[in-house]
Amino acid sequence: MQNHQGHCPTCGIVLKPKTLTADTKGKTMSIIRPQQEHKIDVNESCTSRKVVIVGAGDVGASFAYALLQSGTAESIVLIDSRREQAEGQVLDLAHGLPFVPTTIIRTGSLDDYTDAAVIVITAGAKQKPGESRLDLLKKNAHILGQIMDEINARESQAVVVVATNPVDVLTYTALKRTGWPRDRIFGSGTVLDSARFRHLLGAHCGVDGKNVHAYILGEHGDSEVPAWSMTHVAGMSMDDYCPACHKCNDWSQVRNSIVSEVRNSAYHIIDAKGSTCYAIGLALVRIVGAVLRNEHSVLTVSTLLKGEYGLEDVCMSVPCIVYQSGVERIIEGKLVDEELQALHASASVIKKALIEFTVSLSE
Repeated sequence: MQNHQGHCPTCGIVLKPKTLTADTKGKTMSIIRPQQEHKIDVNESCTSRKVVIVGAGDVGASFAYALLQSGTAESIVLIDSRREQAEGQVLDLAHGLPFVPTTIIRTGSLDDYTDAAVIVITAGAKQKPGESRLDLLKKNAHILGQIMDEINARESQAVVVVATNPVDVLTYTALKRTGWPRDRIFGSGTVLDSARFRHLLGAHCGVDGKNVHAYILGEHGDSEVPAWSMTHVAGMSMDDYCPACHKCNDWSQVRNSIVSEVRNSAYHIIDAKGSTCYAIGLALVRIVGAVLRNEHSVLTVSTLLKGEYGLEDVCMSVPCIVYQSGVERIIEGKLVDEELQALHASASVIKKALIEFTVSLSE
């Protein structure tokens, strides 16, 4: 069988074919697979904007749909243990290619990890009725561990974004499993929660939510912390803006109502339709876009803290500058004492889950 050389579609570097031998029902056959002679680094100018999505369920497919429309990625690859599911999603999306910016979309294999610029993990089990949070964590940690081992085995230089819940614990698990530096693996964190916060504040104040600067910090969960001291509109803090707004008589009551709605939004949506998928898909487009376009955007992703905000060895959401190699640095903003105490309490919730998970593994 004759070998044929090809070229990297991104940078033109010659690709060396690799001959594999397989045995199918006693018959030997040769398979030719291109093997790259070079390893793509996300910092190289020749890097393709290739995004691999692991998990073709509701979140993975919604993210792929939104990413396809954005034109941010050069190629989108869906991987799922249920191959037929991934193929169905890709076929459905591919039929819309004439209506969106030019993009390659296809199903892939584990080898696609090798030259990906960004790998987004949405794969995971849903919580079943009567199933404990700890049981779900054990199940999804096992799935994530396998995925990270497969990524590591292929010496991928990609930035990895974890979106599977519980995202803070699983981001920590991914970092410890691989031993990678904290900048290259981070979670989607409270990027969506912060968007919900801005939307509700904007709707109440009669201001475009894109012009409201507000962050939800800490756990992506019930202990999350609204950073009111960091919240402002047109350069005015909410405490200063509220008297000028004239939209409510009791700002304190409205404030509590908004925070409660942010915390409980996911529960309401799940009760109504079974899952959340569209807004998280858009949030992932925002995060991945910051990486692919080297934006240096400030986003509340879940990252490993090493002394920032007085916290150690825990993954949680704080304002971070996100660029082509992941998290460039953490912005340690000044919080009022009440918010800092709430952030530490949120960290304790995450650490407790980690301890329970670790203990359960030894039982």
